[in-house]
Formats: sequence, structure tokens, C-alpha cells
Amino acid sequence: MVTVINFNIYREWGSKINSRAFEFLVSSPGEAFASSVSSPLFLSFVILALLIFLGFYLSRWADFNVNKQGPWYLKSLFGILLLGSNFLAIRGGWQLAPMNESMAYYSGKPILNHAAVNTEWALLRSLFKRSSKKNPFQFYNKEEAESIVKELYPKATGTTTKILTTTKPNIVLVIMESFTADLIESLNGEKGIDPGIESLLPEGILFTNIYASGDRTDKGVVSILSAFPTQGMKSIMKENEKQSKLPSLFKALGTAGYSNSFYYGGETQFANMKSYLLNTGCQELVDKSNFDEKDMNSKWGAYDDVVYKQLTDDLTKKKKSPSFTALLTLTNHEPFELPVNPHFPGDETENKFRSTAYYSDSCLTAFLKDAKKHPWYKNTLFVVVADHGHRLPKNLWEIFDPHRYRIPLLFFGDVIKNEYRGSKVEKVGSQTDIAATLLAQLDMENRDFSWSKDLYNDKVKGHAFYSWENSFGFVDSSNRALTFDNTSKAVIYKTENLGKEEESLLRYAKAYMQTVFQQYLGF
Repeated sequence: MVTVINFNIYREWGSKINSRAFEFLVSSPGEAFASSVSSPLFLSFVILALLIFLGFYLSRWADFNVNKQGPWYLKSLFGILLLGSNFLAIRGGWQLAPMNESMAYYSGKPILNHAAVNTEWALLRSLFKRSSKKNPFQFYNKEEAESIVKELYPKATGTTTKILTTTKPNIVLVIMESFTADLIESLNGEKGIDPGIESLLPEGILFTNIYASGDRTDKGVVSILSAFPTQGMKSIMKENEKQSKLPSLFKALGTAGYSNSFYYGGETQFANMKSYLLNTGCQELVDKSNFDEKDMNSKWGAYDDVVYKQLTDDLTKKKKSPSFTALLTLTNHEPFELPVNPHFPGDETENKFRSTAYYSDSCLTAFLKDAKKHPWYKNTLFVVVADHGHRLPKNLWEIFDPHRYRIPLLFFGDVIKNEYRGSKVEKVGSQTDIAATLLAQLDMENRDFSWSKDLYNDKVKGHAFYSWENSFGFVDSSNRALTFDNTSKAVIYKTENLGKEEESLLRYAKAYMQTVFQQYLGF
């Protein structure tokens, strides 16, 4: 019955049967039945009858009763093996990520991906994980909250400083796992961990006051590629129907004639990332399945140097230009494994983190050094940013501290005008601002990215927002910060001597969180 109903619902909604269907049936049964009038009822009943007959036949044929006369220990062993096999099948295999929609997604066409997902499984998941329609961050009426947010994103009236020699560069966006600002010497981080990045700064542009939108990779990737802020306790990447409504750099640059691709050495099924990428316009996906078994040497997949090498080879072979490529590294992640001897010896977690960060830094600079040998390098802008911050290596910052969210953002490449090489941008910004900043340099509209601001526009004031679970924070243009816990309804962090500005920052933080979550609910 679920299968047959799904056929008809999909025709109307463009999505599979989910908890919404039952909500309509309970709350508006008349409208629900009226909506089914246009369905091919006769054909539906024929299919239903065939499925019932087939199910009955198979249930009689598939008789797996254990011989009741067998020894008890064999029956017990068989029962344990059968139970384990069932759980393994439910999980989907031995791989790192358990089964989710991403394991079935394989195409850039949504209808093919939807067809590949088990209908009954998707329905049960939707029912058990049904999202509440109530906004847990309700501080103002809807209009007032939106009005406050508009103060942060006024209509662009200023002038954008043009830093590139072309409006059609290739773009390589490198998202570095856990590469917190504390790893960057030039951002007052520890010395000796990022010699490669430090060597790039005289020829690049360093943004010194950038903050991650959240605390996990799935939230960071969405904030960077879709310029959509984090939703506290939710992750839009894990919800297929909502993620497909997001804007993305893949879509925006695609309209300008860019080919695009995404590289990751691990499983893109993890955190439902694969479906997010395909739903938001990614044309080519290179992940764990594209690498040789001999390269699967870490718990997460292929080490960074292998992925960079693949990217270099593919960009060299590409004939279509311009191109947009995003790459997500993975080595600088727990359990902090390395294919080489650690640069910082010792079994302390802090030194393991320093060593994997040092390795990630060396892979990035080796990639850029190799890229310089190829013709496409001359017309390529490299953007380097972290997916989120980290408590390591200093082990100082709690989850509510804004220092935990401070990350590097670097522009690099020959397409940067000489007069801007070696410069620093001190305006406060977020991962979500990468989209508007890039598109402005390409003379492209960024209307779809309503949560993104151009960091090179002289009239745009800086600010940043971050959230996790049931708490959120805000940083103003002067780097003054405040964090609010929604469970206790209390400010749990604020910059020293904040004074009268505390009320203003709290007002912005609350309105921002409320409006973001409301938009998430509306998708």
C-alpha cells in the first residue's frame, strides 16, 4: 500500500511519501482524499493486487524454519548468526557510515536518486525523525526578527574592491578539516605547525577575523557552499527535501558556464553529504570509491596527498574552462592517523593533532607547487578555508567560546592583482560570506545568497554568527562577542568590558537564530 500511495504522491510533490502525508491525512482528510482524485486509481489497484499476490507467494516459498529436532547449541548459534546478519543488513555493511539516503544516491537527476531509496525505509525514518514545526528560538514576532536581521544585510550601496585580474578564473576551493586559527602562526596561533601556509601569505590575501558557522563538518560544508548558517540543533544536510532548496556555488557558477566537481578521500555518504552535493548542483563527485584499494590507508579513506594528486591530474586533463572545484581534506581528524612519521612526537592527543595539521599543511603547499607546473594554474584562484574550528591544539576553548570558531581564510593565485598580494582583510566575517565575496569579484549577482555579505564592499559592516545544539553566538564588527544558551536563557560568554553593547549583540544574536531556524522550517 505504501508503494502504491508513493507512486501517486511523488507525481504531485516531487518527493517520496513521508510524515507530511500522514499529517495531511489526520489534519485535513477531506483535502487529502480530494487530492487523490487525479490519481490513476484503476492502475493503482491493479499494482496493489499484484504486489499482494507476489508477497503472499514469496512468504510461502521462503520458509526458513530451523529443524526442531536439531541440537540446542546449533539452533542457538544459528539464531545468533541470523540476528547478526539482520543487523548488518540493516546497517548496510561494514563501512564507516551506516546506511542512509546517500548510499543510494548516484545521479544528478533527483528522480533517479529518489527511486533508488527504499520507500518504506524512508517513510519510517521520516516518521521517527519527524521535525517539529515549532521554532525553539522564538524571541520576537516574525516581522520584528526579520527587521533586525535586515539591519545586518542592508542593500548593497557601496563599492567592491576588485582584487582579481579576471572575472572568469578557475576556482579551487580547499576546505581543510579542523584547521582552526590556532594552527596559523599569523593569526596568533602556535608556531611551526603551518610553515607551508605561512610561505603563501606574501603572495596571497589573509582574512584575519573569520569565524566558522558551526562545530561540525556537515554544517561547515553547507555554510561554505550554500552560505546558509547553522541551525543549532539541526543539520539541513541530513534532510533531503530541505537541502534541495538551498542555493549553492555549484548552481550559481554553473549558470555562468562553469563546470564543477567535488573531491573527498572518504565516504561522501557520511552525514548524508552525497545527496546534499548532488541536490545542490554538483556535476562530478570524486570520493573513496574512485581511489585504489591500496590508497585506503586511514580509517576515513585516502590521505590528503592522494586526493590532491588526483585533483591535479584531473584538472590537467580537463578541456572545459572555467571550472569550479571544491576539495574537502580528511587527515586532520580523529583518530589523527598519518602515512608518514609524525612531526611532533608523542602519544598526546595534542601532538597527534599538531602532526596531522602539519601534514595537511604540507600536502596543500605540495599541491600548489605541483599545480604551478600546469597551464591552468595561471588562471586559477585558490580559496583555502577550514570547515570548523577545534579545541586543539591549545585545549583552551570551550564550545561556547568564539575563539573555538575562529578559522583561517586565504585567497591565493596568480589571478590576484600585484597590489593586493600580501595584504590582510581585517573585517569580521563568516564562512557564509565566501559566496557573496567570490561572486562580487566575478561580477555576478548574489541575490540567492541572502545570508552572505561581500567582505570587499566598503559599506558592508562585519559580523559573524555561530551556533551549536541549543546555543548560539554573535560577533560584531569590532570583534566583540556574546554567546547565549537557549536552555538556560542566559548569556554564557561575553567579551570583557562589553558594557552597553551587550544588549545590542544579544538582540542581533536572537533575531539571527530565530530567522535562520524559521527559514529552515519553511524549506
